[in-house]
Amino acid sequence: MSKKNAPKKPLNKALQLSGAGLQMGIIIYVGFLLGKWLDVQFALTFLTETITLLAIFLAMYSLIKQANNINES
Repeated sequence: MSKKNAPKKPLNKALQLSGAGLQMGIIIYVGFLLGKWLDVQFALTFLTETITLLAIFLAMYSLIKQANNINES
């Protein structure tokens, strides 16, 4: 078999997804920091929760898309 058509090992797929938790954590934390900063800048109280929630949805979308791409290859 050529290298292009060789089936990927399950371990290789696991390694590709191993950084997903860290990536999700970073996205959520950056969203939290952005919301906190915007709350201070505009003297509001709801932006931290709102932007953190949006960051969670973004992180989940990113994880699902990444898992689908790995599954297809």
